[in-house]
Amino acid sequence: MKIAFSPCPNDTFIFHALVHGLVPDTPPFEVTFADIDVTNTAALDGRWDIVKVSYAALPWLLDKYRLLPCGGALGRGCGPLLVSKPGQKIRTVAVPGDRTTAYLLFRLWGLERYKIEVIAFNDIMPGVAAGRWDAGLVIHEARFTYQRYELTQVVDLGQWWEAETGLPIPLGAILARPEVAEAATGWIRSSLRMAWDNPDLSREFVRAHAQEMDDDVIDGHIRLYVNDFSMDLGEEGISAARVLLTRAAKVSDLELAGDDVKRLGDLV
Repeated sequence: MKIAFSPCPNDTFIFHALVHGLVPDTPPFEVTFADIDVTNTAALDGRWDIVKVSYAALPWLLDKYRLLPCGGALGRGCGPLLVSKPGQKIRTVAVPGDRTTAYLLFRLWGLERYKIEVIAFNDIMPGVAAGRWDAGLVIHEARFTYQRYELTQVVDLGQWWEAETGLPIPLGAILARPEVAEAATGWIRSSLRMAWDNPDLSREFVRAHAQEMDDDVIDGHIRLYVNDFSMDLGEEGISAARVLLTRAAKVSDLELAGDDVKRLGDLV
């Protein structure tokens, strides 16, 4: 069975037991590690059985996949940041993919003010620090490390979203082919329970893919992005996704019909 998720600590922590054959009665997995801005478009051909994508990419993928109620990244205090050098006048902004939730939140906040360039997320902070762009939209572990580049926060789009809606931020979603969705939900929940019960079990796997993060950053990343919503979206999580996509449809050419937005809770 083919599965794709990011090399970020939250994903490797959640999926470690599953892809290492520690969850009973699961098939062997062929794993692809890919950043979410890659899977958002690569998943269009349905190449994976289970895949991590941005919630903002769901409109292009729900004809092939079902949204799973577990395994993703959704929460509070974990949103993307717009960062720049102190005092910098902002005209150009580097963003990590045009179908990411980060970029969608940025559009909802105030896209029209800036010239946008899509850049691999790990190149954004060095590029802003070097003056290639006036500001950058950062995600993942950059919440913990942007100060190392002598950058400052312009806006926390997670805080903005929560103040606007009162809802958690729907960042990364787990999708599965309809025929394996029910089984995959059980597998992922079992894998997450094992990770929580035995946090040291996945330590070396997480470290090996953590892109030179130190242990404090790794642990902070997991604490922030792996939470109760990772086990079960619940009605609040579904409501957050529904509101995000409803608002998105007003500012873009998204192909998700209004009825599909209303039915989002039935898709898990």
